[in-house]
Amino acid sequence: MDRIWLITGANSGFGRAFTEAAVAAGDVVVATARRPEALEDLVAAHPDRVEAVALDVTDLAAGRAVVEDVVARHGRIDVLVNNAGRTHVGATEETTDAELRSLFDVHFFGPAELVRAVLPHMRARRSGAIVQLSSVGGQLSFAGFSAYSATKFALEGLSEALADEVRPLGIKVLVVEPGAFRTGLFGNASSSGRIEDEDYEATVGATRRMVEGGDGEQPGDPAKAAAAVLAALEAEDTPLRLPLGSDAVDALLGHLDAVRTELVTWEKTARDTAFES
Repeated sequence: MDRIWLITGANSGFGRAFTEAAVAAGDVVVATARRPEALEDLVAAHPDRVEAVALDVTDLAAGRAVVEDVVARHGRIDVLVNNAGRTHVGATEETTDAELRSLFDVHFFGPAELVRAVLPHMRARRSGAIVQLSSVGGQLSFAGFSAYSATKFALEGLSEALADEVRPLGIKVLVVEPGAFRTGLFGNASSSGRIEDEDYEATVGATRRMVEGGDGEQPGDPAKAAAAVLAALEAEDTPLRLPLGSDAVDALLGHLDAVRTELVTWEKTARDTAFES
């Protein structure tokens, strides 16, 4: 049976690559975007396989309405891909409350609402898959990415608990953690206003320069990322987390080594905190 996919942010980058891969596999995709006209070429090429639907994931009621419409018309949603997102650069001190809340709306609250909307249907069928687009920045962070990583850390925390809850019900949860891929993410970055002094120039400034000069130079191929995600979903033992790209794998291995080293260094102090027996 052909699978029914609901993909957010499908107009470009990973979302478009997932849409193309699903169609190539013979599936049907409801591809959402704030500007669905950007998907006209895919709809024209695959009129029986791709539907373009307008959706801003920060509009929670609209997201739930899209889910209900898809289920009403197709009978089910087999795969939900929470992909819509953007990046943001700024020191923690520079980042405003409005900027932080806006990122959480896109990367956390929007996806959370779509998950809540699809789960009753997936539970009823005892099958389905939820793909959460995180980032290597969902497990580690560095200067300039505090706001972005905060949203991805939150998404990963929700997803890890979610996976435990729905695994016995036949539903898979896959957290995708890409490194640098040629998706246009850097070209769509927002940036906090800079404070007047130069204290963050060597740290946050380096990250700003990387983002500003790195668009179009990233080594990762979104089509290969999409193929890897499909392979992971089809595996009998689908992983909870799927890092993508050598840069992501190397960064995460280094981070885990650093966490272990620090934990071992402070293990005795950490353990000596119980009441005396």
